[in-house]
Amino acid sequence: MSERPSIDHSESHPGILVAGGDWTLANAAQMLALLDQAPESASDIDGRDISRLDSAGAMMLSRYAVKVGLGLATVEVQPAYNSLTQTVQAICENPPRVKRKDYGVGEMLARLGYSIQDYTRETLALVGFLGLTLKTGLRVALRPARFRLTPTVAHMEQVGVDAVPLVILLSFMIGAVIAFLGATVLRDFGAEIFVVELVGVAFLREFAVLLTAILLAGRTASAFTAQIGAMQSGEEIDAIRTLGLDPIELLVIPRLVALMIMLPLLTFLAMIAGIAGGMAVSIASLGLTPEMFISRLHETLSIRHFWVGLSKAPLFAMVIALIGCLEGFQVQGTAQSVGERTTSSVVQSISLVILLDAFAALFFMEMDW
Repeated sequence: MSERPSIDHSESHPGILVAGGDWTLANAAQMLALLDQAPESASDIDGRDISRLDSAGAMMLSRYAVKVGLGLATVEVQPAYNSLTQTVQAICENPPRVKRKDYGVGEMLARLGYSIQDYTRETLALVGFLGLTLKTGLRVALRPARFRLTPTVAHMEQVGVDAVPLVILLSFMIGAVIAFLGATVLRDFGAEIFVVELVGVAFLREFAVLLTAILLAGRTASAFTAQIGAMQSGEEIDAIRTLGLDPIELLVIPRLVALMIMLPLLTFLAMIAGIAGGMAVSIASLGLTPEMFISRLHETLSIRHFWVGLSKAPLFAMVIALIGCLEGFQVQGTAQSVGERTTSSVVQSISLVILLDAFAALFFMEMDW
């Protein structure tokens, strides 16, 4: 038989309230009446005499305790009901905070801060890896017998010879596009002949080395990351260290040397192909002969443009090789990590190559070279 819920003052301690009876949903009306009659304050509530307690009763008991200036945590109940009162207290007395709408601004700032922190960490890692590579390279240079010629030649074939058709084709097409656009604009001023200087200067100083570096950043940096990352996943790097070998000397130096040799050569081919593309359009659209185009090119262009463009190739090669190898060493051991690091190496290589090219262009213009 159900007992009515009750709360009375303790006979021995007037400030303590004693709760008893059945605090269940069936007695909701009586519990609401007790809540309305609650005093303004109390020092404690003793609920050990409560015979039956459910979630509705625990909620009402919590509201009663809060009204008298206490909380459900201060109410002592039978041990069987402790978990119930703790759960109800967490819900009723500690409601979840409602997040204010920030319309994505807070999340955007958080992502921006995380990106800046991540880029800073990657930059510091690249600088440290550069120092480690230079130290290892100097040790190899002092002991030439340690230099690994066979893998270097193999990487030269992979990063250089295999990329020749792609570099020549794209350079030829871009040279043709630049000549066509230049002729279209300059025709309005009667200065179509200056297309020769436009194509020559553009490819000798900027487009040849930049296009070649971007192609190799996408083709070679990703290959370096995937190769070294697969070795990292298969614990081959650890095996190399266990054998007493240096992974930098074994894996990085041959790739770096191969790329630093092949990128200037590919840049030279890109210069020739780009100028050839411009010459083809000039012959087809402007009525120039090959002899006239070459003669104009020889008369108006200085050899310094060639050296300015070619001087940037080794720097770009070092950036691409270091980023590709570093990202490979940072693979965590899963297939997903290999994919993420490969994507990261391509993005970082292309971004850094374009950034360095912009600074180099400003420097050479200020120096009037």
